[in-house]
Amino acid sequence: MEKDKERVSAPRLWLVLARAYSSMVNYIEGATVAQGLGLSDFMVLEVLLHKGPLTISAIGEKVLLASASMTSAIDRLEKLGLVRRTNCSSDRRIRIVELTDCGRASIEGIYARHEADLEKVSVTLSNEERKVMYEGLKKLGRAAQTAVAAGKNASKEVSKEKTELEQDTLA
Repeated sequence: MEKDKERVSAPRLWLVLARAYSSMVNYIEGATVAQGLGLSDFMVLEVLLHKGPLTISAIGEKVLLASASMTSAIDRLEKLGLVRRTNCSSDRRIRIVELTDCGRASIEGIYARHEADLEKVSVTLSNEERKVMYEGLKKLGRAAQTAVAAGKNASKEVSKEKTELEQDTLA
C-alpha cells in the first residue's frame, strides 16, 4: 500500500506538466512582451540566432507555428528591420529568412535576458533534478511521438479493413 502512495499516476503527471508549462509560458511571454516582442516573433528570432538562415517552413517546424502564423511573424519582423527574405541561389522558388545586423544585435540582447529569466525560475531545481527532468521529458516526448505514429498506423489499418469489408459486401 505504501508503494502506491509513492507512485505518481500518468494523469497526475500530465496535469502537473501542463500546469508547469502554462506557468512558464505566461512568465516568459510576459518578459518577452515587456521587451517589445510577441512570443511567436521572439521564437522566430531565437531560432534564426541559433540555427542561422532558414526557409519559412523550416522555421515553422522548429518553433511549431502554422504556416499563416509564420508568414505574419516574418512580415512583422521584416517591417521592423530585424529579418530579411532572400531568394535561394539554387532554387528561386525558395525564400530564405535571415537576421539583419540590427536583428542579430536585438535578439542577442533579448536572448541573454531570456536566459536570465529562465534561470530565475529554474534556480529552484538542483543540477541533478534538472538532468533527471531533462532525460525524463525527452523520454516522455519520444514515447508520445511513437504513440502518435502507432495511432496513425492503426487508423490506416482500420480504414483499410473497412474499405475491404465494404468491397466484399458489394461483391
